[in-house]
Amino acid sequence: MNKTLDAKYDHHKVEQEHYKTWVEQGYFTAGDKTKDPFCIVIPPPNVTGKLHLGHAWDTTLQDIVARYKRLQGYDMLWLPGMDHAGIATQAKVDERLKGEGISRYDIGREKFLDRAWEWKEEYASTIRKQWAKMGLSLDYTRERFTLDDGLSHAVRKVFVDLYNDGLIYQGERIINWDPEAMTALSNIEVIHKEIEGAMYYFKYKVVETGKELIIATTRPETMFADQAIFVHPDDERYKDIVGLHAINPANGEALPIMADDYIDMSFGTAVMKCTPAHDPNDFALAKKYNLSMPICMHPNGTMNDMCGKYAGMDRFACRKALVEDFEAAGVVDHIEKHMHQVGHSERTGVIVEPYLSKQWFVKMKPLAQEVLKNQEIAEQRINFYPKRFEKTFHQWLENIEDWCISRQLWWGHRIPAWYHKETNEIYVGMEDPQDQENWKQDEDVLDTWFSSALWPFSTLGWPENTDDLARYFPNDLLVTGYDIIFFWVARMAFQTRYCMKNRPFKDVLIHGLVRDPQGRKMSKSLGNGIDPMDVIDHFGVDALRFFLTTNSTPGQDLRYSDEKVEASWNFINKIWNASRFALMQLGDAFHLEDIDVSNASMIDKWILKRFNEVLENVTENMEKYEFALVGNELYNFVWDDFCSWYIELSKAGLQSADATVVTAARSTLVIVLRGIVRMLHPFMPFVSEEIYLSLPHEKASINLECWPTKVDVTMSEDEMVAVKQLLTMIEAVRAIKVDYNLKPSMDIEVIIKDEHDVLMPSDANRNAILQKMCHATWIDNAKDEEMAVRPILHGTLNVPLAAIINVEEEIAKLSKEVKRLQGEIKRGEGMLSNPNFVNKAPEAKVNAEKEKLEGYKAQYAIVEKQLEEMEKRR
Repeated sequence: MNKTLDAKYDHHKVEQEHYKTWVEQGYFTAGDKTKDPFCIVIPPPNVTGKLHLGHAWDTTLQDIVARYKRLQGYDMLWLPGMDHAGIATQAKVDERLKGEGISRYDIGREKFLDRAWEWKEEYASTIRKQWAKMGLSLDYTRERFTLDDGLSHAVRKVFVDLYNDGLIYQGERIINWDPEAMTALSNIEVIHKEIEGAMYYFKYKVVETGKELIIATTRPETMFADQAIFVHPDDERYKDIVGLHAINPANGEALPIMADDYIDMSFGTAVMKCTPAHDPNDFALAKKYNLSMPICMHPNGTMNDMCGKYAGMDRFACRKALVEDFEAAGVVDHIEKHMHQVGHSERTGVIVEPYLSKQWFVKMKPLAQEVLKNQEIAEQRINFYPKRFEKTFHQWLENIEDWCISRQLWWGHRIPAWYHKETNEIYVGMEDPQDQENWKQDEDVLDTWFSSALWPFSTLGWPENTDDLARYFPNDLLVTGYDIIFFWVARMAFQTRYCMKNRPFKDVLIHGLVRDPQGRKMSKSLGNGIDPMDVIDHFGVDALRFFLTTNSTPGQDLRYSDEKVEASWNFINKIWNASRFALMQLGDAFHLEDIDVSNASMIDKWILKRFNEVLENVTENMEKYEFALVGNELYNFVWDDFCSWYIELSKAGLQSADATVVTAARSTLVIVLRGIVRMLHPFMPFVSEEIYLSLPHEKASINLECWPTKVDVTMSEDEMVAVKQLLTMIEAVRAIKVDYNLKPSMDIEVIIKDEHDVLMPSDANRNAILQKMCHATWIDNAKDEEMAVRPILHGTLNVPLAAIINVEEEIAKLSKEVKRLQGEIKRGEGMLSNPNFVNKAPEAKVNAEKEKLEGYKAQYAIVEKQLEEMEKRR
């Protein structure tokens, strides 16, 4: 039984009815082995909060592909899941505990982890509700979490294997340190921002000679950990002091003056202090010359006992106090403002501290080289859409640095390494040491991206040889933003190559970022964020989805616009109303088996032929992920060809006395409308389901339907041209009636000429439609009189002016206009000839009056000529 469509489209009512049924009926559950498989795994959102507009865009693009592939007959697996998001989630739980007046150290690691799991369950539930509200066709039976038992097992295996292969090592290196989260960060978790700082020039006294050296630094607070002073060996200014010592004004220590060709003689004073534990370049020099590497700062960014009276001060408070003391002591030579790039933590936003620390690293060069080598093999390469992003991918892998994977957190995958309490032996393995009393596990956890990098295959059951892994790996498609090509895409590529000897996915569709209407990135500080759930409440999810996926080309950013979402809502209304018209024409007795277009009219055949053309273009662009092109094609076809033209033109056939003609018109309506809703279904799942169920149908849901196929329709090129010409005739008649202020219902006669100005004989079928659509009759006899002429396809449409104009009325109207313009010209000339006005009025006012006068004169010339022409016809 067909549903009935309400008189008005109500997205609240339409969207709340279907999703639960779809999930319960298993429409999104994969596993039909009679079909070819297609797999997408969702980029797992962090369980740190609600989904934002970027998530809505990302997941809608995936859902479009998933629904399209189901309609095409694939066994479609779209696997959902979420990421534990180590630093971000721990920060949120810490904040919640702080609100309760406690910290994680008060409750201990185990109870903190219990609270983190509570957070995860709370926000995972919110995310699932948002997925449902967005209509995502996810297979919830296979949902995964990066900290679930299966993924934890996979993570441990990869760590152990990489360690045993010599690709994971532990070492002391200068790393990026987040003093607020108190953890190491990888290089790509650091955002560099240009900020105004200062370059401080301080005086260092040479012990042996008493002379002063001027040395510049941007970070005076690290001076307590200085170990040497370096100059260039070829610098004539300083050759005589190499081997001597200079006093560190921060603590009075004598620092050796050394020479190395690393020093840039053109920068500053060409004298550099060396702080090995707080600068990566200084660290390299210290390794070369076997210098000590003391650390003068606590992990929380406060100064330690090396710093004397400054101990316990925040690093930036120490900087301020130290410089003030130096100024009082005459140590400051001068201070310059200095714009420089400063690293900030991507997660907490604080300035990152370069910090000597013992961490775990992945040796990246050999892993990256394997990926790059396989990008040259057609069946192993990852295909990027748009292709230009492959260059970004290549560049990062070619210039890759070792990856710091340890994090000083409690929430995450605990590193499977243990230290013997007596021998300091390290054990790394799948199983915990049997002698638990003598072994202590590493306190650190792994970088969140370590587990996310295994997502394409760990979610399918690896390292077990599961049926899902055999069937759905490698994945067919990944959809993600260009901002995480480094973070995630590249890491999935090398981890998958290492573990699976394969590519993680065949295609990667890259999209941009959603920006505000002014093009700014959305952020809390700007207060310009937009909650997709609010947009859905106002306009409906189908309107939001259509806007998000059809208003930007692949890889480009998207500007959010309420007006454009509303335009999508209007488009849905257009389809809704067209469907209601069709249902009124069909009645309750028309069924799919009644479809018969053997007696299709020229108009029926035209829309069916256009449908075939649109279907071909839409299918081609769906395969290339060109959803904006698909959206434009469907919008124009539905709005213009189907609604504006065919529905109006079909009324003649629908009201025909010939039953076969009526059947053909009804059949055409059903065929085209069923095809439209199936093509739109990936973009608009809810309204397409509602309309589908109201039309004659054989499936319980549009989710079970097939992608449309071309209609068998025969139409010659001449017939196609004839219809297209007819449409331009109707447009020309309507334009003439507007131009000459004629009522739309006024009957007029028209004469058609071809491009050679030869009279075209009237055509009965097209004449009937002209009369129906615009009250125009196509006649064959062309009188020798003046015509109103409008261009049409391959010719002109001509209307005898005498038939549409009352000469006396026109003369009276034009005479009145001439008098009015004469009056305006006289008034303007009088005003501009008045010295009092010209000399005393504001210049802008005088110029405005001059412009008005010129305009009136131009109008007068035109009207006067029209009046002369009319008077000749008397």
